[in-house]
Amino acid sequence: MIDVKDVFAGYGKEEILHGISFRAEEGKITTLIGSNGSGKSTLLKALLGLIPLKDGDIMIDGLSVREMARVEIARRIAYLPQGKNVPDISAGRMTLHGRFPYLSYPRRYRKEDFRIAEEAMKQMDILELADRQMAGLSGGMRQKVYLAMALAQQAPSIVMDEPTTYLDIGQQLKFAQMIKNLSKSGKTIILVLHDILLALKISDCIAAVRDGKMIRCGTPEEILESDLMGELYGITVKAVRTETGMHYYYE
Repeated sequence: MIDVKDVFAGYGKEEILHGISFRAEEGKITTLIGSNGSGKSTLLKALLGLIPLKDGDIMIDGLSVREMARVEIARRIAYLPQGKNVPDISAGRMTLHGRFPYLSYPRRYRKEDFRIAEEAMKQMDILELADRQMAGLSGGMRQKVYLAMALAQQAPSIVMDEPTTYLDIGQQLKFAQMIKNLSKSGKTIILVLHDILLALKISDCIAAVRDGKMIRCGTPEEILESDLMGELYGITVKAVRTETGMHYYYE
């Protein structure tokens, strides 16, 4: 679980986050939404210990981020950033990178690391891609490899910044199902999404950020009952229940 408590943070003297609070529960998907420049990326950096907190605190599984070394945070939060450059390595080697927080000097992988990486690839059903170069994989397959890397990291929480940006609609839906499966396995999932309909479909909780403040946090149903979408984006979103569940659309 990740508990953000009245956090103020920024860069140098510039304050970007102004008293943000929210909680990402174990086994749940929490999605951050908001326009560009609202503070979402800064919030992720604060979660990962990449920028200092000016005030407030972030608790990761009951431990304060203020008192944790970067390697300790990396063992508790796997991070998949936005717009990843495609590395010139194999999918198997990419997955192994998830073991980096556990390596001691001189940074050599152990048999245990190879075993864990192999199991992660099996879990994502991509073991046959181990020797394939990342550049030769489709966007959907690359995302599977990145998720395998996150699983190999064995962190209880996974944070993803715009993970569906370069995926087509079919790949997005498959990826969304993978994320749901990970949350059901007990992982704490935090996403940043601009696709509002996808956010409503897969999230347990939606947290809206504007001007560095958390303006609303609630279930998709609670978000729809409010005027949040109109307030943030000037749009109206409706929902309809069918045999396959809730479906959302722009009016």
